[in-house]
Amino acid sequence: MLSPEKNERLTRVGPGTAMGELLRRYWWPIATHDMVGRMPVKRRLLGEDLVLFRDAGGQLGLLAERCPHRRASLALGCTEQTGLRCGYHGWLFDAAGRCLEQPGEPADSTFKDRIRATAYRVQELGGLVFAYLGPDTPQQPAPLLPRYDLFVMADCWRDIAHAELPCNFLQIMENSVDPYHVEWLHGRYGSFLKELAGEPPLPVVTKKHIKVAFEVFEHGILKRRVLDGQTEDDEDWKTGHPLVFPHMLRVGAAGLATFQIRVPIDDTHTWHVWYQTYAPGGPVPQQPEIPVYTVPLHDEHGSWLRDYVDGQDIVAWVTQGDIADRSQEHLGRSDLGVIALRRLFAEQMDRVADGQDPICTYRDPAANVQIDLPMEKEKFGSAREFRQIWLTESSIRYSPIRDQVLELFGDTLPGPTPASRGATAALLRSSRPR
Repeated sequence: MLSPEKNERLTRVGPGTAMGELLRRYWWPIATHDMVGRMPVKRRLLGEDLVLFRDAGGQLGLLAERCPHRRASLALGCTEQTGLRCGYHGWLFDAAGRCLEQPGEPADSTFKDRIRATAYRVQELGGLVFAYLGPDTPQQPAPLLPRYDLFVMADCWRDIAHAELPCNFLQIMENSVDPYHVEWLHGRYGSFLKELAGEPPLPVVTKKHIKVAFEVFEHGILKRRVLDGQTEDDEDWKTGHPLVFPHMLRVGAAGLATFQIRVPIDDTHTWHVWYQTYAPGGPVPQQPEIPVYTVPLHDEHGSWLRDYVDGQDIVAWVTQGDIADRSQEHLGRSDLGVIALRRLFAEQMDRVADGQDPICTYRDPAANVQIDLPMEKEKFGSAREFRQIWLTESSIRYSPIRDQVLELFGDTLPGPTPASRGATAALLRSSRPR
């Protein structure tokens, strides 16, 4: 368990907090490509209210929401050829926050030269818009936006799913270093729900964990496991897959790979992004654009959806409370990964407090062309079976291109029948977690 003070230190992400100062040293997805255009859009990141826009000249900008003039929202604004004009009194700001015009002031006034809106760096990569809210001065320059493999690799299709979750990001990240939950939450509980709905269990996720290990390395924490029937010569142990510090999990097999990106909106809300790539091997037809879709959280009766893997994870996260009370927990040896992650966060907060870069900081462009991350190929001892299950039992089941992806891989996987889906929904309504 943790003391309330240590729990606060690990979960508060706003300006001036220890965790907030650490997380501001990283680039964060703040929008998908379809969210940003000429109309400014409100976004919230690390407890700060912001406005994201693209001006008529094509320049992306990210400003603090409140106009420096009379504190009206800059979301009430219009984009010009250069910059964003406040809709209240017409003050115009460029993407760097400089005030370019103040229509109500005398023509010879220099007042505008002394006014700046708070502005942050933004960049586009792989269909996402990333923001950097940390130090950005000649003495302490912003790091490079990491070009992780799935964002930049060729010969693949992509789609992006997202949802806003009512809980702190840390309890979501802790799930990523908790291998034992797979055989119980998805194996036993998931199979229990399928049993009641008259469906077969998912064999891949029911395998017992014989041995697990966690290794802190250059990208975060590498997870290894030996499942029942495996040895240390199998890829689940030899290669494993990474938690990419501080905010991502990389998972997949057989040409399918996913980044699960956990973006702290504030202390009690997280924007969860599922970033998929589909690479069957060799050239693939070019996508006109990357599809984006929202993952539903509730059924038509208001019950949490939990008849699939990601839905089960989500319910486990949010039912811990908006911020898990770790002073009431009781950790065992099966929680060594969780302990390792908390220790890593604490160490990196101390590094930032000492004026050092935390891990996963990139400043050399030559090392940032494509950052390849390790991931086992034969996941759970059966890569193709894992891929087939993931295409129907993860958030991908809501993808607008799922059927085309099945064809891309040559898979033919009917999802649950309407009858079985109805049976599952009915039994879930009988026990709604709140």
